[in-house]
Formats: sequence, structure tokens, C-alpha cells
Amino acid sequence: MARVLVAVTGGVAAIKAPHLLRLLRAQGHEVRVLATPRALEFITPLSLAVAAGGEVATEEAWFRPDGRALHIELARWAEVVLVAPATADAMAKAALGLADDLLSATLLAGAKRVAWAPAMNEAMWLAPKTQEHARTLEAMGHALFGPAYGPLAAVGEGEGWGRMLEPEELLERLQALLTPKDLKGLKLLVSAGPTREYLDPVRFLSNPSSGRMGYAVAEAARDRGAEVVLVSGPTTLPAPWGVEVVRVESALEMREAILGRYSWAQAVVMAAAVADYRPAEVSREKEPKVAAEKVLRLLPNPDILKELGENKGPRVLVGFAMETGEGLARAKEKLLRKNLDLIVLNWVNREGVGFGSLENEVVLLLRDGRVLELPRMKKRQVADRILDLVKEFWKG
Repeated sequence: MARVLVAVTGGVAAIKAPHLLRLLRAQGHEVRVLATPRALEFITPLSLAVAAGGEVATEEAWFRPDGRALHIELARWAEVVLVAPATADAMAKAALGLADDLLSATLLAGAKRVAWAPAMNEAMWLAPKTQEHARTLEAMGHALFGPAYGPLAAVGEGEGWGRMLEPEELLERLQALLTPKDLKGLKLLVSAGPTREYLDPVRFLSNPSSGRMGYAVAEAARDRGAEVVLVSGPTTLPAPWGVEVVRVESALEMREAILGRYSWAQAVVMAAAVADYRPAEVSREKEPKVAAEKVLRLLPNPDILKELGENKGPRVLVGFAMETGEGLARAKEKLLRKNLDLIVLNWVNREGVGFGSLENEVVLLLRDGRVLELPRMKKRQVADRILDLVKEFWKG
């Protein structure tokens, strides 16, 4: 966790600052908050202080009676400064090296890392000078989080570029900024979610996979510097930022998408719950309901993971084994039969770790004979443990 200084500047999105501060503290970050005079026209110091759990740094408190200078103190304390919302004015001052207010002086006084969450009208964001300042800040090593496309604050402006990212996404971006890039250079292909095998235009065979495990792997790898392509079956999860997402539905579509990118990949994590069978006959029209018994004839789907293992080469290949019993012997057999480096064994019938859950409890079986039992933990934590082993095989 890090020491985070949240700098709030004068824009309507300042009203989201308390929520952002609470999220940061809930994740374990140590937080302080700075507010410009214009920011305090949108949000009260009390709201910010309660959310931050401490006093608000303002212009009035810039120079202390005992001779201390607040901008020097804040610059030395903060491991990262997150300016949210960031106005065009604040970005311009930083790009030009001005120091005529508490925020610009803090940034010039040696802030270690700086991230900006722009929030302004689209015309202001796209103005040549703003774009020039944004490029200057990036060249200085600052990070830009957004802006996003969406409803703009001014009446009658509709939608456009310039909306501040939501606090939850800012938290994700900050985590990525702070994460060591130990997988930089790795090209990772991940599959996630279920597949659907249609009987007719409205009915299909599938499973309850939410895709959370595969998405967690993709997001963790992105944060650690890998280049990631995520092949996703149907899920309700939002597309992870910074990741190329390929949407598919059926097992055959997933196979085509995976094989089409296999030559690019240096490592593959097959977390998708791919259907084993598909209907032999698919109706173009919705089949009417009948009272009589109906028999379905099913065809086996291609074994994508086995096919990848047969053409593995130097790649790192990770599979998953979902079992209802102990399953250790079956997982070991699958590891060898499909020529994997690692297989992740989990259980569908254990309460709190099955399909759709936020946590998982797995056993990692490695080709060198190691068996690593992980306690119940968040799927993002499981993802990082898997990636630690991917890194080991990739570097080895």
C-alpha cells in the first residue's frame, strides 16, 4: 500500500472525491487530501476531512506559523499524487512549471509520482494547448487516467470526451501504476467465461461461469506490465481497460480466436469453462414447446487445451480443472496428457468458491511435480500466484 495525496481541483467532479478517498482507505492506502479554493466551491472541507480521516490541506494552511512549508511537507510525504478531478488550469500550471498555488508548488517541490484524472468540457480537453500540456506531463513521467466519454456537466452539452473516470476505475489505474512491472515484455493470451451452444435462436447449453477468474488473471497481468489479449465468452463483466478483448460465444468461436492468436502468445492461461458438447442439429427457428419427450444428440467440441499442448513449443501453458470431488489424480493426469506447465484445480461444489464467487480455493500442480495448496483468497490474489509461476517458467 502507498501514501496517496489526493489533490481536488475546481470542477463538478469534485463531488466524487469523498467516495474516492473512502475507496483508497478501504484498500489500505494512507491518504491525505489537498483542495484548491475552487474545489471548495463544490465540496466542503468537512466532507473531505471525514472521508480522508484527517485535515484538508488548503491555501490558508500553506505556510505554518512555525515556519514549515506545507508544499514541501506534502511533496516529501506522498508516494503518489492523484489529481482528481484535474482541471485544464491545473494541468497547464504543472506543464509550465508554475508554482503560484499549493498544488502546483507541491508538484514542483519534487512529488515522486503524479497521476491526473482530467475532468473538463470536451472543447477544453481537445483544445491544442490542453493536448500539448497533456503530452508534456506524460513526457515528464506523469500518468493520465482518462478522461472518459460520457455525459458532460454543463447544461445542454450532451456527451463527449472530458468526463472524469469513476472512482472505482481510478483506484484500478492507481493500483496498476503502483504495481512493479515484473511481467513487462510478456505476451499473454487468456480465455475466460462460459461458452454457449445454441439449440435454436433462443435456447442454448451453457454453464454458470462468471468469467471472474480469467478476468482477474488478465487484469493482474496488465498491472504487472504484460501485453494481454482476453478471449471472453458471454459475461456481464466490463471489459478491462488496457486489455484487448475478443468476444466469442461458442466453443468453436473460442477455438478460432485462441488459435488465431497462438503464434503471438508467449504464455496462455485457459481459464474459460468451454462446453464439452454442442448440439448436432441447430434450428434456424425457435422450436415450439411440445409435451412429448425430446432427445438431444450432442457432438463433442474440440479440446482446445489439448490442441494447444500438442503445438506448445516454448510457450508457458496453464489449464484449469474444475472438479466436484478431490480430483487431484484427475488433475495430474490432465496436466501430463495435455502437456501443461501448470494446472489449477478448484471445486465447483465448495461453498463460496464455486461459479460466480469473488474468492477461490485452489491447488496448483506443476509439471516439475510441485503441488501448492492455496488457502481461500480473492480471485485477484489467486491470479497473482498463478502469474508468479508463469513468470518462473517464462524467465526459466
